[in-house]
Amino acid sequence: MAYRLVIDLAQWQQQEFVLSLEQAHYLQRVLRLQVGDRFVALDGRGAARMAQLTPTGARLLEALAIATELPIAVQLLVALPKGSGFEDIVRCCTELGVTALQPIISDRTLLKPSANRHQRWQKIAQEAAEQCERAIVPHIGLPDDFLAVLAALKPSSAARYICVARHNAPHLLAVLEPGQDATIATGPEGGWSEREIQGAIAVGFQPVTLGRRILRAITAPIAALTLVAAVAEKS
Repeated sequence: MAYRLVIDLAQWQQQEFVLSLEQAHYLQRVLRLQVGDRFVALDGRGAARMAQLTPTGARLLEALAIATELPIAVQLLVALPKGSGFEDIVRCCTELGVTALQPIISDRTLLKPSANRHQRWQKIAQEAAEQCERAIVPHIGLPDDFLAVLAALKPSSAARYICVARHNAPHLLAVLEPGQDATIATGPEGGWSEREIQGAIAVGFQPVTLGRRILRAITAPIAALTLVAAVAEKS
């Protein structure tokens, strides 16, 4: 098994490049790689190259084809849960194949994230992508108000779903279209407010449920993405 490491795109400009102190420490001290050993260098955007450790850094070798991504793009709009729950969401959803995660501040959101949280979330996504052998590191957006995010969504062919509880709505699995990109919104503790649900419907979101049980704010996005990934990879 070749170890994987995301390398900043700027470092790909030459066949030989200098590793950052953190990268060198990880490869040499944590993974115990020696000069001449190989690892997979990823740019986080889909490109992969075999690389070889040198005395001064690493050398890029042949290009690699990595076929571990979902055949569709999936964006999750996730209302921030309490505590560090969003870290679990980032990690699990990266493993499941999410393309982008947008943290949402909703009417009932309790967490007010500090400025350094975003960097930590992106780092967790990178580490999870390396671990599960993905070629793409999901983009983690900056936390923003739900209605503002809805207003900023660009027209696309992606299906749009908002997960609701205690509403007469079809199950997500019943409406998913194989091969179609998807944008899915999941709510906070206490659920979406009615004005948020109506705001989402106004821009093309279809209300759906994830089953008869009320899922936690941490569980819902993971469950939704699991369904989407299963349908996408089965087709």
